[in-house]
Amino acid sequence: MNPRFQAALKREAQKIPPIWLMRQAGRYHRHYQGLRAKHSFVDLCKKPELAAETALGPILDFDFDTAILFSDILFPLEALGMGLSYDDGPPKLGFSLDEETFPRLKHWNDACPALAFQGEAMQATRALLPADKSLVGFVGGPWTLFVYAVEGSHKGSLVKSKQLLPSLFPRFAESLLPLLAYTIGRQLAAGAEAVMIFDTAAGELSPEFYARYSLPFLAALARLHPGKLGYYGKGMSEAQLALLKQSHAPFAGLGLDHRHGLAKILPLTETGFLQGNFDQSLLHLDGKAFESALRDYLAPFQALSVNERRGWVAGLGHGVLPATPERNVKRYVELVREAFA
Repeated sequence: MNPRFQAALKREAQKIPPIWLMRQAGRYHRHYQGLRAKHSFVDLCKKPELAAETALGPILDFDFDTAILFSDILFPLEALGMGLSYDDGPPKLGFSLDEETFPRLKHWNDACPALAFQGEAMQATRALLPADKSLVGFVGGPWTLFVYAVEGSHKGSLVKSKQLLPSLFPRFAESLLPLLAYTIGRQLAAGAEAVMIFDTAAGELSPEFYARYSLPFLAALARLHPGKLGYYGKGMSEAQLALLKQSHAPFAGLGLDHRHGLAKILPLTETGFLQGNFDQSLLHLDGKAFESALRDYLAPFQALSVNERRGWVAGLGHGVLPATPERNVKRYVELVREAFA
C-alpha cells in the first residue's frame, strides 16, 4: 500500500499529496498503444495478466502513487445480456433499454459470473504492482449505466433517459445494484483499497431528480461497503454536492471535476478524501504555458496548512485525454511533488 494514499484515506496530515489520474492507462500512453497493437481492448480488460500489465505501465513510467483496475464501466450491461462490442470505435450495445426490452435483462444472480474477471484482474494487478503502490477499483454509477443502456452513450440532452427515469430507472437500478455490489465485493477482496463509482452523467440531472432517483441507490451502495467506496459525479452542481453530503452516505471520499474550487472546499471537508481537479485539457498546453497553469492551480493549495489539505488526492477534473503529451503527464507528477516538498 502507498503511504500517501493511505494517509489521504485516513485524513492524516501530510506535506505531499498522493497522485493518481483517471484514465492514466489509456490512449495517450505509448505503453498502452503498444499493447493495443497486439491485443483487443476486450482482451486487455478480460485477460487478468493483460489487465495487470496495462495498469502497471503508467505506474512505472510516471510514478503515480496509485494504480487503477483497467476495465470499463459498461461490462455490467453486457453481463445483464445487453451485448457489447468495441469492434469499430465507440462501444455498442446489442439493443437499447426501454419498457419492451427490459424483460430481456438477466437476473443479477445469473449475470454475476460474467463479471468474475474483474476480481481476477484486480488480483493479478495487485500481484504485479510494487509493494509501495496502492490500487483502486471502479464501477459505473446506476444512473450513468441507465443512460448508456437507453441512449447508447452519455452525450446530448438525454431526453429519452429522462422520459424513462420515473418509470423504468428504479426497476433497472434494483436489478443492477446487487450486480454492482457483487463486483465491488470481488474487487475489494482481491486487493482494492477503495472502489470508485464513476457517475459521468450525474451532472445532467437536476438536483430534484438527482435526490429523488439517483442518490438513494448511490447511498445504498455506500452502505453495503461503508468507508470503501469513492464517488465521482462529472458536472455535478453545488446543489448536488450538498445533497450528497446531506445524505450522510458513508463514502470513503469524493472526486470533483475542474468546475469546482477544490482548494476552498478542502478545508471545509471533515470526512473522506477529495480527489482532483486540475483541468485535463490544460495538459495539452505547450511546456511553459502548461507549467504556468499548473503552478497557478497549485498556489491556493500551497496557501493551506498541512491540516487544511488533509484528505487531498491530487488528480485531474476528469480522465487523461487522448493525445495528451506524455511529457506533461510526467511533469504534472514532478511539479505537484516539488510544490509541496
